[in-house]
Amino acid sequence: MDWLFIIVVGAIAGWLGSFLFKGSGSGLIWNILLGVIGALVGGWIFDQLNIQTSGIGGSIITAAVGAFVVLWVFRLLGGGRSR
Repeated sequence: MDWLFIIVVGAIAGWLGSFLFKGSGSGLIWNILLGVIGALVGGWIFDQLNIQTSGIGGSIITAAVGAFVVLWVFRLLGGGRSR
């Protein structure tokens, strides 16, 4: 059940992060991967800033913020398409 939770939260957070960053989602698999990586990055960022979240909403927000940061860094390093 934990894996299902991780996949669902990852998909939602990845979609939300990519939607906020570029205005659209990136596909189911990419959104899941982005959301899971974003959860790790967002958790680390929130820990450094001493920000506490709880529940599924907090997990989604943390992962979405992390996904946005991952996309931003990826774009800064020259990855992705330029407009």
